[in-house]
Amino acid sequence: MQTVTSLKAYKANVDEALRNRFQRQALDNFAVTYPTGRANAFAGMNIAELVDKVADIKDRALGRMDELYAQFKANAEKKGIHVHLAATALDANAIIADIAKTGRATRIVKSKSMTAEETLLNHYLESEGLEVTETDLGEWIIQLRHEGPTHMVMPAIHLSRHQVADLFSEVTGKRQETEIERLVKVARRELRQKYVEADMGISGANFALADTATIGLTTNEGNARLVTTLPRIHVALVGLDKLLPSLEDALHINRVLPRNATGQQITSYVTWITGPTPCAVADSGRKEMHIVFLDNGRRALAKDPVFSQVLRCVRCGACANVCPVYRMVGGHQYGHIYIGAIGLIITYFFHGRDKAKNLVQNCINCGACKAVCAAGIDLPRLIKEIHARIQDETDHPLSSILLGKLLSHRKLFHQLLRTAQKAQAPVVGENGYLRHLPLILSKEHNFRALPPIAKTPFRERWPEIKPSVANPTQRVALFAGCVQDFVYPEQLEAGVALMARFGAAVEFPMQQSCCGLPALMMGEKAAARDVARRNILAMRGSEVDQIVTLCASCASHLKHNYPQLLADDPAMREAAERFSEKVVAFSSFMNDILEIPADAFRSSGTQTTYHAPCHLCRGMGVKHAPHELIRKAGLAFVPARGALGTLLGFTDYQITSSESLNPCSSTIRRPLAADSLAVEAAMFSRFDIATALIPSSRVAQ
Repeated sequence: MQTVTSLKAYKANVDEALRNRFQRQALDNFAVTYPTGRANAFAGMNIAELVDKVADIKDRALGRMDELYAQFKANAEKKGIHVHLAATALDANAIIADIAKTGRATRIVKSKSMTAEETLLNHYLESEGLEVTETDLGEWIIQLRHEGPTHMVMPAIHLSRHQVADLFSEVTGKRQETEIERLVKVARRELRQKYVEADMGISGANFALADTATIGLTTNEGNARLVTTLPRIHVALVGLDKLLPSLEDALHINRVLPRNATGQQITSYVTWITGPTPCAVADSGRKEMHIVFLDNGRRALAKDPVFSQVLRCVRCGACANVCPVYRMVGGHQYGHIYIGAIGLIITYFFHGRDKAKNLVQNCINCGACKAVCAAGIDLPRLIKEIHARIQDETDHPLSSILLGKLLSHRKLFHQLLRTAQKAQAPVVGENGYLRHLPLILSKEHNFRALPPIAKTPFRERWPEIKPSVANPTQRVALFAGCVQDFVYPEQLEAGVALMARFGAAVEFPMQQSCCGLPALMMGEKAAARDVARRNILAMRGSEVDQIVTLCASCASHLKHNYPQLLADDPAMREAAERFSEKVVAFSSFMNDILEIPADAFRSSGTQTTYHAPCHLCRGMGVKHAPHELIRKAGLAFVPARGALGTLLGFTDYQITSSESLNPCSSTIRRPLAADSLAVEAAMFSRFDIATALIPSSRVAQ
């Protein structure tokens, strides 16, 4: 849980998490093995179709939320189930406490429920004098430690067996061994008596089926079945977003949920409960069953045209599994109650702006979460929307205001870069990279070694190098991006030469500027929108077939974010869509459109690997074109482990972040290249290993 409000205090907590070596190793081990397990679980299945179906099922159900609730309630009451609707988290807690008091229940056992975590149910019930025991092993461990979960599916993944052994020794009063099997037996022995003594069992639910008033639970431990069957009172706390029309819908979602969560084809237990069952210890001879549906903003959120998709979430936790920042700092610092990318968003809606304002600044926009989301939620976009909304509701930091204004004024921005080029000499090291950076970059960034600004930017070289192409097969406008224009102009020169060699006529509209992604990442949505307009207008006079860019981040931003930024601008909406349709990454253009032949270059056989930029492989969906170009260049392409992922530590958009990404810099041993430079490097054998990233992420040895 987030208890601090200032960014400074939050950074201190993050730095403490970074020093937790066991946690980082545990999360790293899981992050490495998870993709393989997930791929094996989905083997032979069309993941995209499955995800689209989940999204469709959830969207249709969300559109009928009130109708489905009414149907569920009517059918449930016919079966003797008591149905309650709680408007807020506090209301839900009060309803459940009242059920306990009315039913003379003092001892409660509980199965895992993120919705109960959302309402802080345990704290409330304990404050009312009730004894509450978590029975999921991980949840029981963190309850004993008085802390929240660090993952939505694996709540105690951050703890070692030695820590658990020490905890169990304290609880039992006996020294416990560190063998996992023995620790599980200790937990089983301690919890067994709790089940027998309990008056009430509280569960969550993964599904609530309106047509039969059935709730469904998917678990990997038998505790949920004991919680829902042994005590004489069963209370299920269920978010309204879990309502579905029928079992058929739930079964489809359950084809995806366990595979995406833990790489299992199905969880160990799938339990369906429809109405109270006979119960010998109950006065009436039947179990008393209550279902408390929680609103807590869900009904309003379901009607939000932008954010309603967050309610598709099936709580698989995959967005945390693949998040590079979560992998470094863990869930306690990458969430409040809900963890991972989805947590950054719904924390704002369920727990308020103050709990979310620091969290949203962690996202590095790599897109890994969106790529694995079981419900197709556009998580990176929504995180940026929340960041911008929070800043609009409060005060924009001076640094982001200045950045936004600077990027909105091309001439001023470019003049500043030219001035910086002249002033950079004192901070350029012997290896040609910048050290001891200016104060605009905080001390947390002192691990960086940035390339210097070029003496002559590409735009000033253009009149001299512009090639003449007779009978071109393609006419393209080159979008440079500020980094390649002013830092790596040689990349653009090489790219232009290659395009011209294979029949493309290239134009370079001089009024273009930075793509605007840094402004969007800093929460300056208005500035990002203004930059988008200016760049579209700069390209409008060029009658071209394609808009080619060598920067993967620019490509993804131009193609996907420009139409979204200008969707509400009647004067620019159609222009943004036409602009977006023409945007293509350099490697795709060379391989798929110009179709350069395999015999165009001399073969060297040099073994070459490639690390795809996040915004190329995920944002643009370009995965194979760079590999093909490397092979066509006569090089032996060798796939690298994790080549479609994030090399941490090199985003330039989050200048307020902690040094959470610093340690990764020590793992990079060769200069990194951009999309185009990887191709150029491969073609001309400049590197034994060509590793690609966005150009702004290049680091020194």
